[in-house]
Amino acid sequence: MTLNDMLNIGLMQGFAGLSLFSVLLLMGLGLAVIFGQMGVINMAHGEFMTIGAYTVYLGSTLTETFAPGLVQMYFPVAIVAAFLFAFAAGWLTEWALIRHLYKRPLDTLLATWGLSLGLQQVFRSTFGPKEVSPTLPDWLMGSWAPSEGLDIPINGLFVMGLTAVVTALLLLALYKARWGLRVRATVSNRVMANAIGINTKQTDRLTFAIGCGIAGVAGAAFTTIGSTGPTSGSLYIVDSFLVVTFGGAGSLLGTVASAFGIAQTQSISEFFMSGSNAKVLTLMAVITILMLRPQGLFASKVRR
Repeated sequence: MTLNDMLNIGLMQGFAGLSLFSVLLLMGLGLAVIFGQMGVINMAHGEFMTIGAYTVYLGSTLTETFAPGLVQMYFPVAIVAAFLFAFAAGWLTEWALIRHLYKRPLDTLLATWGLSLGLQQVFRSTFGPKEVSPTLPDWLMGSWAPSEGLDIPINGLFVMGLTAVVTALLLLALYKARWGLRVRATVSNRVMANAIGINTKQTDRLTFAIGCGIAGVAGAAFTTIGSTGPTSGSLYIVDSFLVVTFGGAGSLLGTVASAFGIAQTQSISEFFMSGSNAKVLTLMAVITILMLRPQGLFASKVRR
């Protein structure tokens, strides 16, 4: 094997890590927003991701059945629909369940864990136990070869671009929009935010719904790199919580940094060892760093 071949393999392995980073970041962003704003441990976050994935699958099936000529154009619309469906499900969940459990983090953990099991059964009854995959447009297939021996999947590039757009929009919303001002005021001092006329209950509901909507977008992105089943979301929930904890709960910058570090460590390790051993190595590295810095990579402000 020549040096150029080794370099190309290393670059492709690093790009595989970037694809994993994109999905983990989208999942972690939703969790970071929810936990940083409300202190809610949402164990059903993976199921909101699955809602987004099944939305894309339904969009693909309906398009193929009733408008086959639009197969090349349905995917961007399906991504928006995935956000909206997951957003609506998150809004309903906050109204029906979460709002009764604020300041009781262990209760939110148990309640959302029960919700995740219920949603998995709903998915199983509706779509069946087998994994499904949507028909992707032709422009998402194939690869880009910037040099001989180096092939970069186009769907991976698309997922990275989608992640960059969602991250930028979230940052703009948090620091430029009225909603972001209300969120930051509530996180800083809830009592004072109420005193100056901010409806913190409405802010909580909207924030939870937006976090769930971002998970729906993660599910839509996931359909380009894997198949969807009733338990697909649960496979990512542990890694997502690890990203948020490692980066610093509520810190978006920490979420980006930790998602990148975890994804690249795992991807590069898988080149030299089995997938399970790579996960163990990644977890050991994260635990070691958290022992030295318990607050995570970036300390976040705690709501008083």
